[in-house]
Amino acid sequence: MAVEISVLREDWADPAVPLPSYQTAGSAGADICANLPVEMRAAGFVLQPMERAIVPTGLRVAIPAGYEMQIRPRSGLALKHGITLPNTPGTIDSDYRGPLGVALVNLGAAPYVVHHGDRIAQCVVAPVVQAGFAVVDNLDDTPRGQGGFGSTGVR
Repeated sequence: MAVEISVLREDWADPAVPLPSYQTAGSAGADICANLPVEMRAAGFVLQPMERAIVPTGLRVAIPAGYEMQIRPRSGLALKHGITLPNTPGTIDSDYRGPLGVALVNLGAAPYVVHHGDRIAQCVVAPVVQAGFAVVDNLDDTPRGQGGFGSTGVR
């Protein structure tokens, strides 16, 4: 089932930077590209080790009600350079209409340059179920019980 996401480019955004796109027929995530302001395009944006920053995409999106857009790291950037998202996955709600920025963090040992047009993250569109919350007197028992972190095995 295809869900259509309406996309609006910011006035300053470079229209040559591609919209989010799937790289293969089986991809769950569509790659999102950096769309840097004009004054940063030539040199790129330097992300120092342990630095966090919002990298602009130049886009705004309208996600249909009942869906969310999850922003996730790209595995190659994480493995090769230590570039990931500090709030992974980031969630874009269906009622948000502001700029789509990607929060990146450099966990690597060296500065990393984000170039204009680089694929910096991926987005996954997923259905949302909103739950109701109710106070009760007790909870049902399960075999796991109150076992927390690591209680189901170390491996």
